[in-house]
Amino acid sequence: MPKVDRNTRKQPLKEVGPVDMETEDAGAAVMPEKPKFAPLSRHDENAGGDLKVEWRRVPVPQHRMKPLKASWMELYTPITQNLKLDMRMNLQTKKVEIKTTPKTTSPDALQKAADFVHAYLLGFEIRDAIALLRLDDLYIECFEIKDVKTLRGEHLSRCIGRLAGKDGKTKFTIENATRTRIVLADTRIHILGSFQNIRVARDALCSLILGSPASKVYTKLRSTCARLNDS
Repeated sequence: MPKVDRNTRKQPLKEVGPVDMETEDAGAAVMPEKPKFAPLSRHDENAGGDLKVEWRRVPVPQHRMKPLKASWMELYTPITQNLKLDMRMNLQTKKVEIKTTPKTTSPDALQKAADFVHAYLLGFEIRDAIALLRLDDLYIECFEIKDVKTLRGEHLSRCIGRLAGKDGKTKFTIENATRTRIVLADTRIHILGSFQNIRVARDALCSLILGSPASKVYTKLRSTCARLNDS
């Protein structure tokens, strides 16, 4: 390391004169103003005020093509008549395409329609998925069994059976207690409901995955739901 002279190590502080307030005010006046953005509009100003056309494309899994074809009119009718949107099936890309029309009035209609179709493709019944069009505080949460605990072979099969219960009794009990809808698709679990109810149903399912008996889960569910109803 280079040697430092002790006499030159400390330098005396320089005196700073008074700040020129006029110079400081002049510099502050030069700063640009905050940008002001116009409110969002459904009309595109760059295209001469024409209405913006927005799209949503929902991919369709191969195993859901046949059920989609059988229930197409039940999906098509509320989207086109109630939400005033256009909807079609693109057979080349295997996607459901939804777009806005000049008659569309609700700004969130397109997203609601996409969520409705996506919920049906995940396995929910139409009468349950259509609640996404009527209510604003409904969501879908998806997770896998391996996200909670890594299971393989017979352990995984027993876990799926424990989640469903005999004749679906356990799944129906959790649905009725938490006011949610649950779809067990192999190792994937889909929950439809409000944010708070989804959390309660998810905790119950995670307890079953970790090995808790159904009776213990029922007891915890009963106390949790009673507390939610009181609040």
